[in-house]
This record gives sequence, structure tokens and C-alpha cells, in this order.
Amino acid sequence: MTPNPPRAGRREWTALTVLMLPLLLVSMDVSVLYFAVPEISADLEPSGTQQLWIFDIYGFVLAGLLVTMGSLGDRVGRRKLLLIGAAAFGAASLLAAYAHSAETLIAARAALGIGGATLMPTTMALVRTMFTDPAQRAKAIGLWSGVMTAGIALGSVMSGVLVEHFWWGSVFLVNLPAMALLLVLGPALLPESKNPSPGRFDLLSVPLSMAAVLPVIYGLKELAAEGWNVRYVVSITVGLLFAALFVQRQRTSASPMIPPALFRGRGFTPALVLNTVSAFGMMGSAYFTTQYLQSVLGKSSLEAALWSLLPSVLIGAAAPVAAQLVQRGVERAYVVTGGFLISAGGYGLLALADTDSLWLVLAACGVLAAGIVIVMSQLTDLALSSAPVEKAGAASSLLETGTEFGGALGMAALGSIGTALYRHGMPSDAPAPARETLGGALAVAAELPGRAGDALTTAAREAFTDGMRGAALAAALLLVVAAGLAAAGLRRIRVREEADTENAGQADRLSPSGV
Repeated sequence: MTPNPPRAGRREWTALTVLMLPLLLVSMDVSVLYFAVPEISADLEPSGTQQLWIFDIYGFVLAGLLVTMGSLGDRVGRRKLLLIGAAAFGAASLLAAYAHSAETLIAARAALGIGGATLMPTTMALVRTMFTDPAQRAKAIGLWSGVMTAGIALGSVMSGVLVEHFWWGSVFLVNLPAMALLLVLGPALLPESKNPSPGRFDLLSVPLSMAAVLPVIYGLKELAAEGWNVRYVVSITVGLLFAALFVQRQRTSASPMIPPALFRGRGFTPALVLNTVSAFGMMGSAYFTTQYLQSVLGKSSLEAALWSLLPSVLIGAAAPVAAQLVQRGVERAYVVTGGFLISAGGYGLLALADTDSLWLVLAACGVLAAGIVIVMSQLTDLALSSAPVEKAGAASSLLETGTEFGGALGMAALGSIGTALYRHGMPSDAPAPARETLGGALAVAAELPGRAGDALTTAAREAFTDGMRGAALAAALLLVVAAGLAAAGLRRIRVREEADTENAGQADRLSPSGV
């Protein structure tokens, strides 16, 4: 009989609390510059290109290095890499806070991306090694997922509050106390863990992984922001070609960065694919709801950010409830299926919105996000429990990279649907900029006299809302399909596990030691 795994005690739960701090800040840094742009522009006077890089380089570097850092943590030690990353993140935050030029701020944001790439997969991998009891691990991963999701929403709000009372560099200084606390408490609370026989680090896989991830992420994000352009399609194609080379390298290398054996773990591949779909749903909705609150309802940036915090109430309760259901005997397949259906229901609510539906849209966001967090927390637990402990860093980095891909794809695909419907709904005689985007229409309307401007504004807001409804229906359909796949695929995994357990029991009874 297999002994029960040891249960985590007060020390492990305290360590988890410490791990939540860097995770929260790394996720917040995705949106923390939201309200600081005017002050940065006035102080540093960046060019248009430089301003884009100030925003984007953090996410690009983070996405490009996740696979590398996850594999590196398995080799050098996850706690060691976490502490190195925390020190780098703190130093880069200090450099960013006191940057005196756009070039310095871009470099600091890139360094923050490097630090963030070390922190995200190592925190998840350490959760996997600290919590060996399945029920406790599910609860811990649920908390991990909720904190990461909440951090993205909280970043923009904190940015607005800090910039209103301090200078723009303060949005980076908030990182320092948390990183200092991690550096002080981490060595005492966090266990060191790594692969005992990792093999040589495959240096060639590092540029191959970055060349696979970065062009695809860049192309998808630009398609979402700018619309169809052959340059972005070429970028995605180049990334996919490098992805094929990277996969071939992993299959033939003696010490691959991503061991192919990971995908043979029962449940890992379905969890990875379905987790990517859930990220598609989460980020796809953000493309519309932010614009809806600001450009359709006319909320200021800070008002929109504060209103967007309300759905977090449902997000905070979703993962713990899902973990409790699984612990009480509800099959994971049904919980994940239910999560997908709940998120599809959230999109269904969004499809009912008109141009004055604040509470309906907020409710839709809360229901949608709660369903996604249920799915992500359960799939993360399934993927990590399917992976060997010594490969926890590589497994975590793959999940995070899939989340980045899914989010970028969701924004690009649903954004394209919404844009196409918007253009179809706009009057044919509207000025060209007004027929391209809602922002362009509002800018044109502001220059038109009286009723002409009001009419264009009304038409643009209605067309945008029509586009949002159409994209919501498409996303709801996708999530319903994902629910069906989860029900069939995850249920099949459970049946096979039960068969393996029964066969193992029969073998024990027939063996000489079991007689």
C-alpha cells in the first residue's frame, strides 16, 4: 500500500503567503503603467515607438523567457533562482522608478521582464514541491491562480492611486518591500528543490524558444491592436517555423529543455491545451470590457479601473470552492466542465448588453472570470500532479507560456470579430477614421458640430456594442465546445486511473507478499 503523502503544516502555508507577494507584483506589472503614461510622457518625452516599447517590452521578455527560466530552475534550484529573480526584480524596479530617459526606462522594463520570468514558474514549481498532499496542493494552487488573476486588475487601480498622490516612479517602488521580505524570509521558509540529474543545459534551445514565442506573441497582439496586416502574419509564421525547430530540438537533444516525457504524463497535455483555451476566454473579454467602460459608458480611466475591481469578489471565491468540490468527491472532469460552462454563461450575459448596461457587463465579467479561475486552478493542479516533481519548473513554464499564447490569441481572434462587426455596423458615409475604431470615431465626433457629432458618437457606440455581442457569442460557443472536450477527455483519464489502480491492487493480491 502506498503511504499517504506528508501534509503541509504552518511553515508551508506561511511560505505560500510569502510566495504570493512576488506573484502579485509580477502580475500587477502587466498593467501598472496604465495611468502613468501622461506623466511619463511629460517627464521623459519618449517618441511614439519608445512609448510602445515602454509598455510592451515587459510582457514580451516575460513570455519569451518563461520556458528557459522554468528549465533553469529545475537545474540550479528553484529557491535559488527565485531569490536571484527577486533581487533582479527589485533592482530593476529601483532603476525604473528613477529613470531619467526613455531608453533607461525601456531597459529597466526589460530587466523586470527577466526577473518576472524567473518568479512565475518558480513560485508554481515550489507550490508543487511544498504541497504533496493532493487536497492541500489543490487549495494552494487555487490561491495561486486567484492571486495572479487579481493582480492584473489591481495593477491599474494601484497605478491610478499612486500617480494621483505621488510621481510616476512610485508605481515601481511598491515592489521593493515585497522583494526585500522574500529575500529575508525565503531562505528560512522555502525548501530548495531541483532535478537531481538534470543533464547539461541546452544553450541552443534558449534562442530557439525565444524565436518561437516572441514573434507569435508580437504578431497576435498587433493584430488585435492594429487589425489585419501582412507584416504581423509573417511574424506569426516565422514564430511557428521556429517552434517546429524547437520541438525537433527537444526530441533529439540528450538533455532537452522541455522533456518530451512530460507530454506522456496522463493528463498533462489535455490540461495544457484546455488551460490555453481558458486564457483565450479570459483575455478576449478584457479587450472589449475596458473599452466599453471608458468609450461607451464614458467613464474616466480611474473610474473604469475601480469599477472593474467589482468582479474580483467572485474571482476570489471561485478557486477555493472548486477545490472543496473535488475534495468532497466531485470528479475533476465535472468541475472543469462546469467552470467552462459558467464562463460561457458569462459571455452569454455579455451578449445581452446594450450601450447602457454597466451592471450587466460587470456581472458578466465576474461570472466569466470565476468560471475561468475554476478551470485554470483545476487544470494547473492536474498538469503539475501529472508531471514528475523534478520537472516541475519545466511543467510550470509550459503552462505559463500557454497562458500567454491563449491570451494573445483571444485578443486577436475576438478583437478581429468585434472589429469586423463594428465596421459593418458603421454608416458607409462616416469618415474613414470613424469606421476603423471606436476611439477614432469619438475623436472625429468631438470635432463635428452639434447633432452631427452626437449622431456619430451614438452610431459608433452602438456598432462597438454590436461587435462586442457578436464576439461574446463566438467565445461562448468556443467555451461550450471546450466544456464538452473537458468532460470527455478528463473523464477518460479518470477511468484509466481507476483501471490502473484496480490492476495494481490485483497484482498486489496475487504477488507472494500479498498472499
